[in-house]
Amino acid sequence: MLTPARVAEIRSRFPVFREKIYLNSCSQGALSDAVRGGFDEYLATWDRSGSPWDVWVEEYEATRRAFAQFLGAEPDEVAVLPSASAGINSIASAVSFTDRKKVVLGSFEFPTMGHVWLSQRSRGAEIKFVEAIGNRLPAELYEGVIDKDTLIVPVTGLCFMNGWRSEIRKIVDLAHARGALVMIDDYQDCGTRPVDVKDLDVDIYVAGTLKYLLGPPGLAMMYVRSELIKSLAPTISGWFAQTNPFAFDVKTLDLSPTARRFEAGTPAIPNLYAAKPGIHLLQSIGLAEVAEHIAGLAAALVQGAREMGIELKTPIDTVGPLVVLKSKDSDALVAKLGASQIVVSNRHDGLRIAFHVYNTTDDVKAVLGVLKQNLDLLVLERTPVARH
Repeated sequence: MLTPARVAEIRSRFPVFREKIYLNSCSQGALSDAVRGGFDEYLATWDRSGSPWDVWVEEYEATRRAFAQFLGAEPDEVAVLPSASAGINSIASAVSFTDRKKVVLGSFEFPTMGHVWLSQRSRGAEIKFVEAIGNRLPAELYEGVIDKDTLIVPVTGLCFMNGWRSEIRKIVDLAHARGALVMIDDYQDCGTRPVDVKDLDVDIYVAGTLKYLLGPPGLAMMYVRSELIKSLAPTISGWFAQTNPFAFDVKTLDLSPTARRFEAGTPAIPNLYAAKPGIHLLQSIGLAEVAEHIAGLAAALVQGAREMGIELKTPIDTVGPLVVLKSKDSDALVAKLGASQIVVSNRHDGLRIAFHVYNTTDDVKAVLGVLKQNLDLLVLERTPVARH
């Protein structure tokens, strides 16, 4: 368990807290001194050597190893990408819709997932959406949709709109029993708790660095199960997807036998230098401790909101780092909180409060104080929950 002193020490490494109460890690993680130092290191190498590509390529591979270690995977199973969208598109370009045509995905997915797979209809894909019931999308709703014609089931780890945490293991078991692949988009949750892709038994896992991994935008990771890699030949490609990028052979397509085949062009070198320090900072704290701390903060906010009768969009039994409150005017609420130097975000009718390891119970109290003054902008339940 993280002590208040330890949290204060961690928080001191994020300069934004000198001015703000930052609760928007679901959009962008706060900038730490460690990540800033990574950018500085990159600039120093550029200053010193001009074009030290041997050094930068080693940093690229070191980042792959860091990603793999974080996910519980082997480096050869991990692609280093400019975005989750790039990885999903690479997979979509590689699969065939000849024997199996169906792509089954839930209505809680981030829009990219729908856009990528809907674009495959011209190649024969049949897209089926599993519709949620209110703010819930339990695994059993997939039961009647996944069948022997299903090729792949993309699943969000955590819904960006309401904080619903998917029942991944149940969906994986259901899909695999019917011969379908499972792709997990964990961008909205990765960095808030331990991850083990082998234990999850997923086929493909994508996430990026800009949210809870505390890194910059423009960098993502994708795990592909080793047994699956060579059966997928992307038609979206580039020189860094080849077995030897530095062969400079324009007439030969020689895809890497590793997950690097799902990459394309020159890596974003500055982002490589900035991503590793964010991950290492989380690991130095301990991901189990991070998860426990976040759970306590989320529980405190949920309790306070329910005592005021505020309706939650986040189902109580799936609360993670993202707690979403139902609002009559979420734009106005974001502005009200912003006027008190509290940074949050919103999606549709939901006010999103996102916790990370650098947040405190004082942050929770500050949010609740502003909400109490603006209950007219929130959707209220008929009967507030009494304090026990």
